[in-house]
Amino acid sequence: MKHLSDDISPAELLAAVADGVRLRLCRLLEREELSVGEVANVVQGAQSSVSRHLAGLHEAGWVQRRAVGTATLYRLSTDDLPTAAQTIWAALRAEIASDADAHEDDRRLASVLGERRTDTKSYFGRIAGEWTDIRRELFGRHFTAGGLLGLLPAEWVVADLGCGTGDAAEMLSDHVREVIAVDQSPEMIAAGRARLAGRENVRFVEGSLESLPIKDAQVNAAVALLVMHHVSDAESALHEMARVIKPGGKVLIMDMVAHDREEYRTAMGHAHLGFDAQMIERLLTGAGFDTPRVTLLPPSPEGKGPALFVASATRIHG
Repeated sequence: MKHLSDDISPAELLAAVADGVRLRLCRLLEREELSVGEVANVVQGAQSSVSRHLAGLHEAGWVQRRAVGTATLYRLSTDDLPTAAQTIWAALRAEIASDADAHEDDRRLASVLGERRTDTKSYFGRIAGEWTDIRRELFGRHFTAGGLLGLLPAEWVVADLGCGTGDAAEMLSDHVREVIAVDQSPEMIAAGRARLAGRENVRFVEGSLESLPIKDAQVNAAVALLVMHHVSDAESALHEMARVIKPGGKVLIMDMVAHDREEYRTAMGHAHLGFDAQMIERLLTGAGFDTPRVTLLPPSPEGKGPALFVASATRIHG
């Protein structure tokens, strides 16, 4: 096994970590001892690819590993590095600390560690991934969310605002009396109608969120999933939601947290680069909603976009 030594030149030391992903892995493993699966979840990479990077770093001596049951854990201990490597790593660490990936990695690392803390007794069983993999193989990834929709009252009417081709409307329609699906794009509406032609309790209507084609107090709840960042006048849209929701009814908004990916404005027509919690709470309260609650959603390993939040609130009575 090859290990770093004081005899290896700085050029050779740099070559062993001359990769953006490997630098991210080293930064993470200096902070926490992690399994291959956990590292892959944090950096959003394929587990096979992450495993190869970790093997290369271990072979070069940058990281250490140990086996715990069926899992292999990796770490970077600066005390175990020779002097030259410590100097190089100190410079590299300072350089990558301000990278955009570093903030996202820190957020996902916190999520991974949070999951680990929720059930310490079964931690090493979970990182082996056996039960999770079995469930996904049998039932897919999304059965839990779909099943929880059964909590919705069967007599409700729900507005799916910015419905697109009806993904949410389709899921909701199995559990409520009617879904009013609204989108400003006639092409989306046409595609949704064709796609859900057999769903008699889904009604597609063309219209904008700032001027909803729905009567006052007609729905029990409204959902706006990944659409508010496209709405120029978010304040007007929320007032419209309050108008169409019955007193005591609910609003649910899912969208991106505030981010700095400016290219989203030109590439995808985003009017807002996400929203921070204080802004969403202020907009909801100002529109006539009570007890707003904003929750940051845990990151998905396959997701490449900014973090997401879900905000809910109750339409004020009277």
